Amino acid sequence: MTLDKNWYTEEWAGQGSAISLKIKNKVHDEKSPYQRIEIYETETFGTLMTLDGLVMVTDRDNFIYHEMMSHPTLFTHPDPKRVLIIGGGDCGTLHEVLKHKTVEIAEQVELDERVTRVAEKFFPELCESNHDPRARLHFADGIKWVADAQPGIYDIIIVDSTDPVGPAAGLFSEAFYKNCHRALRPRGLIVGQSESPLFHAELIASVHRSLKSAGFLEIATLNFPQCAYPSGWWSATLAGKDGPVSLFRSREAATKTFTTHYYNRDIHAAALACPEFLRRLLT
Repeated sequence: MTLDKNWYTEEWAGQGSAISLKIKNKVHDEKSPYQRIEIYETETFGTLMTLDGLVMVTDRDNFIYHEMMSHPTLFTHPDPKRVLIIGGGDCGTLHEVLKHKTVEIAEQVELDERVTRVAEKFFPELCESNHDPRARLHFADGIKWVADAQPGIYDIIIVDSTDPVGPAAGLFSEAFYKNCHRALRPRGLIVGQSESPLFHAELIASVHRSLKSAGFLEIATLNFPQCAYPSGWWSATLAGKDGPVSLFRSREAATKTFTTHYYNRDIHAAALACPEFLRRLLT
């Protein structure tokens, strides 16, 4: 990350490319026990949060990521009642999950409490559901949480993690996926952010292999744009414990009772399409 003449620039390591956002000023800077948290006000992307110099969330485009990390999976499950979110410290995914009235409990396990507290101050719209009686916020190690979870306790596990480095690396491992498989009920689903298909196709292939080895029956990668993330093209990989993930409650998605800005039935169907280069890698 560099700052030059009021431009925030994040270089995408090894890719010969970068993103730059013009900033007005920095409004927050702290070092938590886990990472450096910075908040900027930008000219055209609203508020920007970075962790250790990497873009995490902006006002302008966060809705795409948060909606695609939640609604495709919740509309794929036949009756989601209990949801676990690993990570997700900005609380945007939690907010989207709780739009579904079938959800009775949504537990969020975030390692760094300071990310959530900073988000509550600078991204209040993402944190509107933090005091929903169905929400449970835990500040703990998500890997250990799943390892200690009761068998068959969750309908859905959402892994809303940072890049697979440092403490987050274990969230992409076969051992972690095996614990998730055990913690899921019959017809349970897991979904996790899986980086850029253009820049990180080998990682996506590795995630597919690890999920399959962990016992998941069907696996699909959802594609969506995310202009502030490396390459501007992002993904989430969805897997079913013992059922399909290519079918979803299409009619209910088309007649959803809540507002979204990106997700709809047609977007859901389109996101399941696999580009040819990735299809070859995954077969």
